[in-house]
Amino acid sequence: MATPGLDAQQAPQSPRTDDRQRAAGWKEWAGLGVLVLAVVLLAVDATVLALAVPALTADLGATSSQVLWIGDIYSLALAGLLVTMGNVADRIGRKKLLLMGAAAFGGASLLAALATTPEALVAARLLLGVAGATLMPSTLSLIRSIFGLPRQRTLAIAIWSAGASGGAALGPLVGGALLEHFWWGSVFLINLPVVAVLLVGGALLLPESRNPAPGPIDLRSVVLSLVGLVSAVYAVKHLAHVGLDAMTVLSAAVGAVGLVAFVRRQRRLEHPLIDVELFRRPAFSGAVAVNFASVFPLAGLLFFFSQYLQLARGFSPLEAGLRETPLMLAAIAAIAVIGLVLPRLGAGRTAAVGLGAAAAGLVLLAVAEGASSYLWLALTLVPIGLGVGLSQTVAVDAVVSAVPSERAGAASSISETAYELATALGIALLGSLLGLVYRGGLDLPAGTDPAVASAAGDSLAGAHAAGADGAAFEAAREAFVHAMQVTSLSAAALTAVAAVLAWRMIPARLSGAGH
Repeated sequence: MATPGLDAQQAPQSPRTDDRQRAAGWKEWAGLGVLVLAVVLLAVDATVLALAVPALTADLGATSSQVLWIGDIYSLALAGLLVTMGNVADRIGRKKLLLMGAAAFGGASLLAALATTPEALVAARLLLGVAGATLMPSTLSLIRSIFGLPRQRTLAIAIWSAGASGGAALGPLVGGALLEHFWWGSVFLINLPVVAVLLVGGALLLPESRNPAPGPIDLRSVVLSLVGLVSAVYAVKHLAHVGLDAMTVLSAAVGAVGLVAFVRRQRRLEHPLIDVELFRRPAFSGAVAVNFASVFPLAGLLFFFSQYLQLARGFSPLEAGLRETPLMLAAIAAIAVIGLVLPRLGAGRTAAVGLGAAAAGLVLLAVAEGASSYLWLALTLVPIGLGVGLSQTVAVDAVVSAVPSERAGAASSISETAYELATALGIALLGSLLGLVYRGGLDLPAGTDPAVASAAGDSLAGAHAAGADGAAFEAAREAFVHAMQVTSLSAAALTAVAAVLAWRMIPARLSGAGH
């Protein structure tokens, strides 16, 4: 589904255009199941650790800063390598890279489960991100090449988006069920049987596809993209957690120089890693922005909402996971709703309505976080999940359909880089904001044990692990609830701005066919 006038600007279609326009059969839809399983695996792994934070904080002695890195490094590694891996997939084969990535992901999961220190867990999560970066580009790009009919492709991408959104919401439920009976490392061991299914199903059901005439991968561009992305995100994290200091300025400067140099180099290369000229098209750049904005609040919300349910509400890990299922079910419901809404409202307005619903849900969530009944919390999760599902489907469809099939891997990497950057920044920025508001509002009673006070000053999880009780824990709990409310309202404001951008930048009709 390319933007109006975009098809005429695309590269000439290959001789297999007619083949790609054939309706997908049972094998293609079964192959979609494998691809959705891959993205569910990655999405679950991004959020499954949220419920384990209290357990691993107590077991490994992790500080709030280390907990942020444990949650963030996975998405940061994914975001830094997706551009490169998307191009690698175009060249060596998307199916081949997916299978290689699945095997590596299984090995890294085992290392994470066996970690005995916070530093070892951060390193294992880094390896998981590297392995995940070889998986992600192949999922969307294979969908682009398997489903040639626009209407089928939209449905396939809606299912893929439900896997991404629903998987992120499923993570806490999986984590809660495991933590009810096993130690925190079990949230990684569960990946191993899923990887086995991926390897077998992918080998049997997925077709191979690649760019028939790939150019060389420019190593200097690879280095510039890594340096730029990682440095920029680190600067944001460091600023939010520590404040403005020499390291913040240095990281921001390195990131800016790296990204500017990367963009300038892409404009000169015959075979760039990213066709930056695509961003001159408002529909394309708007779709990438919407993709980012739909994930940003969800990632931060899930990472800290799980802690809120356990520590502030007193639910067990499994109970907390079950109470997050309305979010997952609503995201999955977007598969059915998109077919009703998209033909009537058009792409831009559908994305805008979705983001508007998510913003309204976040505002209501801020109010419900202070309510006594869980029912109000459950009701607020529905518009958030449904809205994110709608907006993400439209945004991803617009991005991956804007280029010829042979460049599907590179285009998919742009969408997925936005997704992973949003995940990393959602956890980093919203998490750091929550921490700042929590510490600013914490008022422990006089006479609190110094060790408990120190732990409570770090985080509510720290207060719980240190054995805070009575008035001390209640003070920490109230500060955390207030911080969650401020964070939810901040995420709502950003999401509302994105809704306006979607309305103005993404056209009503993305393709002349299929809708």
